[in-house]
Amino acid sequence: MTAEGSAAQTAGPAPHTEELVEVVLPGKVEPEGLEIRYGAVPEPGPGQVLVRMEATGVSFAEQQMRRGRYFDQPPFPFVPGYDLVGRVQSTGAGVDPALTGTRVAALVKTGGWASHLPVDAADVVAVPEGIGAPEAETLVVNGITAWQMLHRRARVRAGGTVLVHGANGGVGSVLVQLALAAGAKVIGTASARHHEALRAQGVTPVDYRAGDVAARVRALAPEGVDAVFDHLGERSAVDSWGLLAPGGTLVCYGSAATRDAEGSQQWPILRLLGRVWLWNALPNRRRACFYNVWAGRALAGNRFRARLRADLGQVFGALQRGEITPRIAARLPLARTAEALRLAESGTVAGKVVLVP
Repeated sequence: MTAEGSAAQTAGPAPHTEELVEVVLPGKVEPEGLEIRYGAVPEPGPGQVLVRMEATGVSFAEQQMRRGRYFDQPPFPFVPGYDLVGRVQSTGAGVDPALTGTRVAALVKTGGWASHLPVDAADVVAVPEGIGAPEAETLVVNGITAWQMLHRRARVRAGGTVLVHGANGGVGSVLVQLALAAGAKVIGTASARHHEALRAQGVTPVDYRAGDVAARVRALAPEGVDAVFDHLGERSAVDSWGLLAPGGTLVCYGSAATRDAEGSQQWPILRLLGRVWLWNALPNRRRACFYNVWAGRALAGNRFRARLRADLGQVFGALQRGEITPRIAARLPLARTAEALRLAESGTVAGKVVLVP
């Protein structure tokens, strides 16, 4: 059932009556198999706020989830949506009612493709005045990921050289801008259609479709690069490891090259983790890590939240200073999520596809 078809077969909201609207992933389906579901607006529980969504988005996680290939996704059916930005509509017991009306951002992993969502008050981050909801949305999971990989994992410094794979993508486009703001030289892989825009930013582009990316990066950085940010998977990570200069850091954060593969969704990540462990066990002056935005939440929840709040604040600050510009590939209404997902998966856009109510 398509999103549009589902909407046509389900009674819409009554006039002047607010109703929950959410996009459901019923199983391993093509984007047109998404379903739109209506229901009663939920009430926030104790310690929660009810967020009325103003913007959510399509990330690589949702693309993996519809294939049943995201590492720890919930069982079908469920509502995807990794992050969202919206206004606090009401508060639950134990939460300051003054939060009502505040624009907030939240990293939720699932549930964001909905008009309303209860979220733990401890997990929301205030969005500074003057930043619009779609603009802020492009910087939630993508901005936190980029900031933490750049500054907490690779610790990139001014004058260094970094390689960003997928420099035109959701995470890559933010990562490139933050690296440039930190004073680093940036080499970015992307298809040729995006090279002019990358050059305009100060990035040296490399066409990943032209073959032997590693050789062309070596020609640009004969002594190696100080950091590589690689979301492609094990095969690419092997080449990326070989491109590091002494003291350099490889940050792996996905296995995009296996998106359409069959078989276990866990095996590509486990193989990559094994590579990372082996590299770090060898006597050398380089290091590798696998980045997971949720690392530390289970064992150190309060510290995890404090770090997330601080880092997202840094990203919003960079936006306010003009150091980064939100890359919105397209804005589509929630009822056209199937189209948005197709567009995000096409590989033809730069930045993030944003969904609005």
